[in-house]
Amino acid sequence: EIEKERGISVTSSAMQFNYDGFCINILDTPGHQDFSEDTYRTLMAADAAVMVIDGAKGVEAQTKKLFRVCAMRGIPIFTFVNKMDRETRDPFDLMEEVENVLGIRTYPMNWPIGNGRDFRGVFDRASRKVLAFEGDGRANGTKKVDEVEATLGDTALTELIGEHNHNNLMDDIELLDGADSEFDLDAVLTGKLSPVFFGSALTNFGVEPFLKDFLRLAPGPGAHTDALTGEPVEPTREDFSGFVFKIQANMDKNHRDRIAFVRICSGKFERGMEAFHVQEGKNIKLATGTSLMADDRAIVDEAYAGDIIGIFDPGIFAIGDTLCVSNEKFQFEGIPTFAPEHFARVRQVDTMKRKQFIKGVNQIAQEGAIQIFQEFNSGMEEIIV
Repeated sequence: EIEKERGISVTSSAMQFNYDGFCINILDTPGHQDFSEDTYRTLMAADAAVMVIDGAKGVEAQTKKLFRVCAMRGIPIFTFVNKMDRETRDPFDLMEEVENVLGIRTYPMNWPIGNGRDFRGVFDRASRKVLAFEGDGRANGTKKVDEVEATLGDTALTELIGEHNHNNLMDDIELLDGADSEFDLDAVLTGKLSPVFFGSALTNFGVEPFLKDFLRLAPGPGAHTDALTGEPVEPTREDFSGFVFKIQANMDKNHRDRIAFVRICSGKFERGMEAFHVQEGKNIKLATGTSLMADDRAIVDEAYAGDIIGIFDPGIFAIGDTLCVSNEKFQFEGIPTFAPEHFARVRQVDTMKRKQFIKGVNQIAQEGAIQIFQEFNSGMEEIIV
């Protein structure tokens, strides 16, 4: 309800779908600074990041914070410049800002033709084709003309996008082809070069070409480090392993449940299997796994490295916990917490409900929404969060 009211993502959500022979796990993170801690933790479970930039606003303050986390992990960063069907800044200015502010080189994979009401589509630099756009002013009301083999300077292209746009496109492409270095996939995979795409997510324009290139360029599930030995745990390892990166309660208001989101790092998850909970020091049964797609849920019988599953949490999991099935026990690196920026003093009003107060506050802390501070040897009657 809060997300609908404010028009922003408030909490990270996980969803999985299949496309063109690939199984894709999307971790949608809040972009608003009020919910940045949740985003930091979620990025620890990702193998690649898509940085969505508003074509009118450019790089925002929150983008800088999130970029630092991606850079720390060295994961590939793909840039999608959104809202090209509205008035936007000059594409060259946007790329220059990304490079100067974030310190990462950019390589435009396609190039916009106009913007706002004059937006006519994008030019794919690799195929030299134009993907034409025709909007009717309504969300998702986009007519997408078939891809057109476009020779710059051809009269057919002038008829399609207009003479003014055609002349500007020729100048821009000539400048890009002359100034740009060669596309370097190794630099992309190490987070040093960001492929840039232009489009309009609301009208679903440019999303499919972006998705196809993303699947072609992005890496598969990566290795995670065993904190005890410093050795990488490869995704091809047969033994099951994973770590908890998010806990969320009351996802189903009818059952007041609590779900631990687990990133599978190696092996195969099977419903009903037993796994060793490293932090608890004992085996537990993973009775059910759940895949999530928006509000829909489905029972998962099996899942593999790179997948995100939800596991029922009776109150034993904490963010950063490791689950594994192996004779050699290992433990993944913990998920860092960040210094709090806002403080509030909280005290219980009804002393008869002290137990419920303590339980509720601790649950919120376990979910990572707050950090609890209290004086040494003092109780929980008054705390700072």
